[in-house]
Amino acid sequence: MDITKRPLSGKTRAEHDLLGEKNVPVEYYFGIQTMRAIENFNISRVRLHFFPEFIRALAMVKQAAACANRDLGLLDGPVAQAIVEACREIEGGALHDHFVVDMVQGGAGTSTNMNANEVIANRALELLGYERGEYRHCHPNNHVNLSQSTNDAYPTAVRIALINSLSKLVETLKWLVDAFRAKESEFAHVIKMGRTQLQDAVPMTLGQEFGAYAANLAEEIDRIEQNYKLFLEVNMGATAIGTGINADPDYTPLCIRYLREITGLPVVAATNMIEATNDTGAFIMNSSALKRLAVKLSKICNDLRLLSSGPRTGLNEINLPPMQPGSSIMPGKVNPVIPEVVNQIAFKVIGNDLTVTLASEAGQLELNVMEPIIVHSLFENIEMLISGMNTLRDRCIAGITANEEVCRRMVYGSIGLVTALNPYLGYETSTELAKTALHTGKGIYDLVLERELMSKEQLDSVLSPENMVRPRKFSRK
Repeated sequence: MDITKRPLSGKTRAEHDLLGEKNVPVEYYFGIQTMRAIENFNISRVRLHFFPEFIRALAMVKQAAACANRDLGLLDGPVAQAIVEACREIEGGALHDHFVVDMVQGGAGTSTNMNANEVIANRALELLGYERGEYRHCHPNNHVNLSQSTNDAYPTAVRIALINSLSKLVETLKWLVDAFRAKESEFAHVIKMGRTQLQDAVPMTLGQEFGAYAANLAEEIDRIEQNYKLFLEVNMGATAIGTGINADPDYTPLCIRYLREITGLPVVAATNMIEATNDTGAFIMNSSALKRLAVKLSKICNDLRLLSSGPRTGLNEINLPPMQPGSSIMPGKVNPVIPEVVNQIAFKVIGNDLTVTLASEAGQLELNVMEPIIVHSLFENIEMLISGMNTLRDRCIAGITANEEVCRRMVYGSIGLVTALNPYLGYETSTELAKTALHTGKGIYDLVLERELMSKEQLDSVLSPENMVRPRKFSRK
């Protein structure tokens, strides 16, 4: 819970800005500009502290800037050290409840940047032995924001936070892939009927079906990793529009050097700062990759719901672990609630991707002021996907069991079984068998024996699971 929701002493300190004065509760590390943002942007009710990686990234950016400004002689040593120490505390998890502005805001991220500047300045003041609000000793703009603009500090922090968040997403995705691969091995012996267009196709194993899910998702690991490397190019030193006004010529290389040390990431300066300040292409690419993952997850969950449908009037090939009673009126009903919630996460991710697209298109001239909604959408997608994949793995995939006899019975009762006999009996004979089976209700297996088209030994060999689920050499003789 953020600090604004807690009881206060009633004591305040006076602060002023361009628009006038305000009394700020003494308990707050943030100041007047953050107070104005709280009043103006009660929009999504999702605060900065909902995304700790973003707060840590903001502190990393401010720390790198302070170190560069110190080396350039622009920031006194004790003030720089206090800012660095304050930033390190925030990187370690301190004061996150004071990052309270709404993720959705006007101003291209200025409220977020000033929230960070004010919290860091007031903590630095305490470390220097002063009271919060005594900004003549360490000022949010003059010292913490020195050589910066919202337009370079904010997007740089966003990129660092997204890289770190996406690394967690990839790790979670790998665990989910491993869970599907475990089921691939467990179900390798379970013969079942494959389907196309919801109609009987040809036999396969349940293990092959789950192995395909694993391979499908594993592809997304490379896609996401390729996309988040785009975020390694940052525009620190661009200041307002990319011209570098109010920044020392040596500031950018110094700041980038410190940013690499602090983050452990191989960040580089953009080759064209003006382009880097107004372009949101990397966000579009990343959003698309997240949407692609969400669509695949949703398709897999659709399959799980179909395969577990019934239990008496559906496919009933697998059992999903029962998570909760499924109805307030129908006793004994258990619903596939985990795949259902992952479906809904996918719908939200797809919608957020459209938001990112529209917001990116809405950029004008040297800046895209819609970045806050882009940032909110991307962080929301990542968090929901991480939670959804963890839930799917732990509360669904790990507990799936196979109804082996149901699967086998469907294979041997299926008209699609004739496809496996086509290379041996020919297309015309196989077609006639299929028509007769449909008309009479008899099984393909029984019809072949009844018409003495193959011996039982030959038929059993052709229809053995190991011969039906992979390529093999054959002869009609």
